[in-house]
Amino acid sequence: MAVYFTSDTHFGDPRILRIDRRPFGDLAAHDAALVEAWNVVVQPDDEVWHLGDFALGPSPERIRELLGALAGTKHLIIGNNDGPETLSAPGWASVGHYAEIEVEGRRLVLCHYAFRTWNRMGRGVVNLHGHSHGKLSPIPRQYDVGIDAQGLAPVRLDAILASRRGRSSARSRLEKSGT
Repeated sequence: MAVYFTSDTHFGDPRILRIDRRPFGDLAAHDAALVEAWNVVVQPDDEVWHLGDFALGPSPERIRELLGALAGTKHLIIGNNDGPETLSAPGWASVGHYAEIEVEGRRLVLCHYAFRTWNRMGRGVVNLHGHSHGKLSPIPRQYDVGIDAQGLAPVRLDAILASRRGRSSARSRLEKSGT
């Protein structure tokens, strides 16, 4: 079993194509590309932590359909655009505003929002977040796991930690996956 992270998919949210200039002709193409990218890397027995802003706008039926189409055991860390339809949708193994977990021997603090400071920060604990769509300057041991920062597919911790080395642009990865 592998553990993956992502955030800010914004399924069904028409603003995302304009605001973040995601390279898709329409929302249907955007949503289909995200589902496909997810399922290329995530296997049924894998675990995915979605750090918020899963969907905004789709019907409860569509949210259930999207969750059912995505492989793996899914956990939601609530984002500012996650409404009651998303929070109550069957398919989440857990839903919360915050989590502290350990993956591959690394302690992690998970939240939709980037922290200025976090629990055991001085002892090497890593903060993973979304919300900023790749626009915040990073601080040590803090990583934006959103698709605008890491690419369309959920990513493993080792890839997140390596993402600042050789810094290939997430925007170029996003554009390559969208064409």
